[in-house]
Amino acid sequence: MDVKGNGHEEFVPEIVAFTCIYCGYMAADTAGALRLKYPSNVRLVRLPCTGKADIRYILEAFEKGADGVYIVACPVGNCHHVHGNERALARVKYAKALLDKIGIGGDRLEIVFVSGGMGATFAEAARKMTERVKELGPSPMKMTNEK
Repeated sequence: MDVKGNGHEEFVPEIVAFTCIYCGYMAADTAGALRLKYPSNVRLVRLPCTGKADIRYILEAFEKGADGVYIVACPVGNCHHVHGNERALARVKYAKALLDKIGIGGDRLEIVFVSGGMGATFAEAARKMTERVKELGPSPMKMTNEK
């Protein structure tokens, strides 16, 4: 949590972004090279391909304190591993339903598709995810772990 000078605490969500080493991470690098600002609360985890974003990794991110998770994949039809981004999309859909079922909330998980040159889109996705999770509040997992 971030303390403001007015005596009120502002919730700053912890967000994990799983990126492929190709388009996803390159888009993040492009955002940096263009000096585009995006929230510093987003932690990048590079994967060889977002098709490797196993549901176990997503759930573990929440278990370890993430308030939100998103996958940054290559554009559909343009995956360096042919169908990896489509596997990631299927896993995100399944994981969203699972997160709803166990009480964490599927809205805390998202997937975005970007090419390497889309630094502005990457930065915008980080801002949107941060705002969405701010509205949702801290993860129910955090509240359970603190008890």
